[in-house]
Amino acid sequence: MNSQKLIISDKLALTDVTDSNSQADFSSYRILDAAINRGSEGLRVVEDYTRMVLNDAHLSQRLKQLRHDLSNATAKFDSEKRIASRDSQSDVGRNNKTESEYQRTNETGVVQANMSRVAQSLRTIEEFSKTIDGAVAVQVEQLRYDSYTIEKAILTTMMSTKNLAGTRLYVLVNGMGSPEQLQKTCRALIGVGVDMFQLRDKHLRDRELVVAGRALSEATRGTHAKWVMNDRCDLAVAAGADGVHLGQDDLLIGDARRVVGPSKLIGISTHSVKQARQAVIDGANYIGVGPVFPSRTKSFDDHVGVKLVKEVQAEIKLPFYPIGGIDLENVASLTEVGCHTAAVSSVILRADDPVSVARELKSALTRNAPV
Repeated sequence: MNSQKLIISDKLALTDVTDSNSQADFSSYRILDAAINRGSEGLRVVEDYTRMVLNDAHLSQRLKQLRHDLSNATAKFDSEKRIASRDSQSDVGRNNKTESEYQRTNETGVVQANMSRVAQSLRTIEEFSKTIDGAVAVQVEQLRYDSYTIEKAILTTMMSTKNLAGTRLYVLVNGMGSPEQLQKTCRALIGVGVDMFQLRDKHLRDRELVVAGRALSEATRGTHAKWVMNDRCDLAVAAGADGVHLGQDDLLIGDARRVVGPSKLIGISTHSVKQARQAVIDGANYIGVGPVFPSRTKSFDDHVGVKLVKEVQAEIKLPFYPIGGIDLENVASLTEVGCHTAAVSSVILRADDPVSVARELKSALTRNAPV
């Protein structure tokens, strides 16, 4: 009799455990199903924006890949259990809304709200995956970090496009013999439409570069023009520059950001589409693309030509400036492919009348440019 009671008791205990596990499994699947749907929807919203409004093929592709990676990672879950656990009709959160959910200030708000939704969904998926398959949780954790990086790249592109709108003619200058001459020349160049300067002079000592930089700060103060320091983040800060321009062998963009702060421009030279894509992901505000043509100021083994300009223009909407040997004779080859920006140096610095040359270059870049 006691033996029979023990058998019955064991069966009841086993049943209780089985029922408990089934209920837990059902609950996890219900949460996962909702979070997967929510995350995928958020990614699609932002992907549509980058594709149809920002017209950025690179970022829209990154979002599409993230969406597909999420689908592949969660494909390990039993699809029948996912569907069986879904109960949208009785979801208590269905009518639990806040007023802000139906308001967006602008498109930036739409992007931020949906990327926040993506990150929150991925965290939920990550946590509840651990109850079913820990390997999925590891994959989703990485996707969550990827989403943070992509969000930063999108918002930086949007912000930089706005801040540098209309910035077409970018001139690299040296110390010009004295701070007074530099200031005088740059003011004259601003007067005929130069939008941005880069101070680059390998012959000046650090202290001299700071003095020259402060002359540029004075020249651009109160105007539409901006200026950046070449290579040196520390000197950019000391001289009051609007930012810094980096080469491929200089500080990483993230390290430079720690020095110059969150509000300064960071530009970087790129020589391939791969480098341009990486610059976007790393958080650059603009990129230089080149050398397009043979340059008088720097020596390169190869020249990327207009081909790279076309490739970058086709998939990246972060502001970019072709550079290298651009002058009044070949600038039309850029505008013919729809590029209305350029960075120049020797054509201005070695001209008998730099102001006149700058005026003609700006006119050529502006002609037939989209508003």
